[in-house]
Amino acid sequence: MSRATFTAGQEVTVRLVKSGDTKLHYPAVVAGDDGTHAVVRAPWGRTTVRDFGFVRFEPGDVFTEHYWRDRWYAVKEVRAADGTLKGWYCDAARPAEIRPDSIVIVDLELDLWLSADGTTVLRLDEEELAESGLEDDDPAAASMARRAMDELEALARAGGFAELLG
Repeated sequence: MSRATFTAGQEVTVRLVKSGDTKLHYPAVVAGDDGTHAVVRAPWGRTTVRDFGFVRFEPGDVFTEHYWRDRWYAVKEVRAADGTLKGWYCDAARPAEIRPDSIVIVDLELDLWLSADGTTVLRLDEEELAESGLEDDDPAAASMARRAMDELEALARAGGFAELLG
């Protein structure tokens, strides 16, 4: 478990790693860090819209991202530029590696979406996990990814993430 902790207002870089390569990195500002659970805020980092069908990520959207040093997932609250809650996008991931100036997240392919009104819960990317080879290369990590999605789905269906996110 990482020993580095952040201070509120600190600027950090979030690095998303998939299959051993950094796929995405972007600046974020720390909202809080209790030594186990780090929270950062970041704008949608693209100048274009990404339409998933169930939600659109658009320029001006703000993500409040929750990372844990001891849990196999990350939860991202998504709000429109006007502050309207769109929902929560969750990633199965290895526990966050917190460095003095960055957060490194190793994505494990599986994702979950919970709509703002709580009526839509979608498990995503099962085929990406199968194609990744993770189940053969690291069956323990694949198992943890599935458990993480089970836990998040149960929380989502039981009323959302309010208690989890504090």
